[in-house]
Amino acid sequence: MTGENKIYTKGGDKGETSLLGGTRVSKSHERVEAYGNLDELNSFIGLIRDQDINPHYQDVLGRIQEVLFISEALVARDPEKETRDLPVFGDDDIHILEKEIDTMNDELPELKNFILPGGHTVVSYCHIARTVCRRAERSLIRLNSNNPVDEIIIRFINRLSDYLFVLARKTGRDLGREERLWITHR
Repeated sequence: MTGENKIYTKGGDKGETSLLGGTRVSKSHERVEAYGNLDELNSFIGLIRDQDINPHYQDVLGRIQEVLFISEALVARDPEKETRDLPVFGDDDIHILEKEIDTMNDELPELKNFILPGGHTVVSYCHIARTVCRRAERSLIRLNSNNPVDEIIIRFINRLSDYLFVLARKTGRDLGREERLWITHR
């Protein structure tokens, strides 16, 4: 077997990795943290997409995964170096999320209380993805304070967390599960 097919390079054995463009940075660098959070989010989106849910949601989640992968690449590039042309996405992708949110929300009861995550495995996966999405958003904002992040990525991630929340509610309803409301008894 030749070295061409090996997945490991041993280049990261001392705690460093390369950004797109070749710059070596610590694996704890805020840029690596940000695209790592996006990668984790993308994996959870894949887990939701693999469930027995409405095929329309699976299609939307597939597009979301593509946008997340583009976002990962854009965040992983070294802004100081010339990198090959990377794919982009735009406001249309945010508008798709907003349309999906509005369509699902039209079929849901108005929220007057917080919801406790759970009720079905798929619902829980959606809530986990939502919380990972919020963490990814926080890491992007932290990165953006010192290193510019494309504004469209932050906007998309912000809207995506809303989408995942509404998807959790709608999926629960589609599965005939009642939402467990958080009501204080104090």
